[in-house]
Amino acid sequence: MSVSTTDPRPGDVDTIPILDFGSQYVQLIARRVREAGAFGVLLAPDASPEEIMRWKPKGIILSGGPASIDEDGAPTCHPDLFDLDLPMLGICYGMQLGSSKLGATVCRAEASEYGRAQLQVKQATGLFAGLPDDTTVWMSHGDQVESVTDHFDVLASTDTCPVAAVKHKHRDFYGLQFHPEVTHTPLGADILRNFIYEVCSCSGTWRMADYMEMQCAALPEIVGDHRVVCGLSGGVDSSVVAALLHKAIGDKLTCIFVDNGLLRKNERDMVETTFRDHFDIDLRVVDAEAEFLSDLEGIDDPQEKRKRIGHRFIDVFSKSAAEVVKDGGPAVKFLAQGTLYPDVIESGHGHAGTAANIKLHHNVGGLPDDLEFDLIEPLRDLFKDEVRALGEVLGVPPDIVWRHPFPGPGLAVRVLGEITKPRLDLLRECDEIVLEEIVAADLYRSTQQVFAVLLPVRSVGVMGDGRTYDSVVAVRAVETQDFMTADWARIPHDVLATISNRIINEVDGVNRVVYDISSKPPATIEWE
Repeated sequence: MSVSTTDPRPGDVDTIPILDFGSQYVQLIARRVREAGAFGVLLAPDASPEEIMRWKPKGIILSGGPASIDEDGAPTCHPDLFDLDLPMLGICYGMQLGSSKLGATVCRAEASEYGRAQLQVKQATGLFAGLPDDTTVWMSHGDQVESVTDHFDVLASTDTCPVAAVKHKHRDFYGLQFHPEVTHTPLGADILRNFIYEVCSCSGTWRMADYMEMQCAALPEIVGDHRVVCGLSGGVDSSVVAALLHKAIGDKLTCIFVDNGLLRKNERDMVETTFRDHFDIDLRVVDAEAEFLSDLEGIDDPQEKRKRIGHRFIDVFSKSAAEVVKDGGPAVKFLAQGTLYPDVIESGHGHAGTAANIKLHHNVGGLPDDLEFDLIEPLRDLFKDEVRALGEVLGVPPDIVWRHPFPGPGLAVRVLGEITKPRLDLLRECDEIVLEEIVAADLYRSTQQVFAVLLPVRSVGVMGDGRTYDSVVAVRAVETQDFMTADWARIPHDVLATISNRIINEVDGVNRVVYDISSKPPATIEWE
């Protein structure tokens, strides 16, 4: 069972529900609304008026979508949606659906528009207040509003789309055939801000501190007299979850950190210092290095590594959680997890009232059913950058807040080939040097993931007066916005030279360093 801690929104937070009709850009709409100072939240396309009003909304956005409004199975809204006395903005499919419901005619366009188009603004008020008469927008549609009757005003058009923006004369409904949420519409953020401020009369006061206070009010009511266990990895998401829960419920939280022997250098010490000493959290550290390395002995297949690590993690975590249950005191009822908004949406469970898949911080799938914990996901409404902002509000140290992602199986997928403790230790030393030099060059925050990889090959070299036959280490650094695609980072040559020199001179057993200049796709960010 998944327990939501974020609906409905308190009355003093400006909220804009977004009805999701399947647009590939729907997450961007939520982001743009939040960036403008209101809280954008995704709801099912057919959310009832009662469900919508529970959020105390200032307005509603109807997203785009890939369907045609009259095709079989096309998503539609609740029949009473337009009886709500709220401002509404329909985008692409949302415009077509809303305009159709209010009397306009939608048909297949003579010329579909995909890409940039020049928009001619006819009424530079309301949505288009402060915008020039001509501006670039991003179109992506095959259908369009053809006839708007006397009930609509046409606000803007393009050469092939005479009705590119409308406003209903008697209702607070606006429609845009283009996508204001994408960066390809340069003034799109201004249009959305006009909707939020000029049309919906939002105050623009929503901040991450509001989210923290909201959670701190909701979590104690949900938890009651019970306890919560949280799997802590030392990564950003689980760390922020732990800090938030600790602030909200205090000593009713127990964190479990599994030392699997596949961690970065000094990772365990960092977690213990931060959460046991700094936050004074009840932290249980499980030393399971021997078990994990035993499972991985002789295994070089990447998928088999992941499978064995996942099974062992479930076993270790389950036993540790059971020990917390046996400790006495308040009963353990909840498992906390750092699920984020993109995780929820991508798993197909993005709408209110549905449960998210349990992914855990090690990406190993669900815990056994017999644990019988309810799931608390206090970050499920946030994007990654918002989680970092929340971490700063909570006082999580910057070294954790701004950490690069680390794979669930840890260094097991960065030691290519067989996993042994000596090979892990060698990679740890190399990885530490890479990160030290990236930080020293002030490149850490401008790159999204940087790490070293130990290759399963040996290379001939010359060191001193003799030949060597030692390991090869690859350095990987990428820049990305969403981790779905990524480009290799153009690290300055002098920085790469320093990294290479330090690794070869300071790490015994390495005589060659190479730099990975592959983009994703076709390569992946991790090597395994």
